[in-house]
Amino acid sequence: MAVKKLKPTSAGQRFRSAPVFDEITTAKPEKSLLETIKKTGGRNSQGHRTMRYIGGGHKRKYRVIDFKRNRQDVSATVTTIEYDPNRSARIALVQYEDGEKRYIIAPNALKVGQVVVAGSSVAPEVGNALPLGSMPIGTIVHNIELTPGKGGQIARSAGSYAQLVAREGRYAILKMPSGEMRMILSTCIATVGTVSNASHMNVSLGKAGRRRWLGRRPRVRGVAMNPVDHPMGGGEGRSSGGQPRSRNGQFAKGLKTRDRNKYSEKLIISRRKK
Repeated sequence: MAVKKLKPTSAGQRFRSAPVFDEITTAKPEKSLLETIKKTGGRNSQGHRTMRYIGGGHKRKYRVIDFKRNRQDVSATVTTIEYDPNRSARIALVQYEDGEKRYIIAPNALKVGQVVVAGSSVAPEVGNALPLGSMPIGTIVHNIELTPGKGGQIARSAGSYAQLVAREGRYAILKMPSGEMRMILSTCIATVGTVSNASHMNVSLGKAGRRRWLGRRPRVRGVAMNPVDHPMGGGEGRSSGGQPRSRNGQFAKGLKTRDRNKYSEKLIISRRKK
């Protein structure tokens, strides 16, 4: 999972770096696990643009991912490691003993032919899913549930992981990818290992056109707008724009936007590093 630097045969190639797809074993996805993605272009049902900077992009199919890992104590064999255009991580197609196929987030070092299993008494090995209460302290995990049975919500992107650092009563204490220390119920399920494709962060698109292929339109800076369009707009010449803020006037630096009375406030032990 390295990144290759391309020979600068054109201006767009000069600063481009691309992933190496060494771990990919097939180019054809499993048809039974594909769904259609309808593009909105950032517009609602009335045709009004409600989200800016969205539009275009290559046509995609959605891969249905098993975030819940709710087939307990049934072993599954990894058949392929695949590219997913909808996420930064690689995905793995696993086949259960009865023939059922599912996609899971592929952890780092997962190989074709490897057997993975989910359950409360399984070994804490890479690719296995088990409750946080059944894992040894210090285990590296990803695809972590916040609510039992809801499915993994935390540490799903390329190269991300969390670490189980302690247990206290019915809670497990995890160090999150952001550095935040947080309590999560010990009955929540997580998958052992680090998410694959850690070198994704080193990829450089190289040109604006590649960003368009991903469905992202150009983002306009606030200081380049008129005062009627943005609080930071206007002024003579290249003015700084004053205090950084959003289009609707909310300060961008220093203003705390999290609700003090949020239900999960008491579960956070220490905040993420600034």
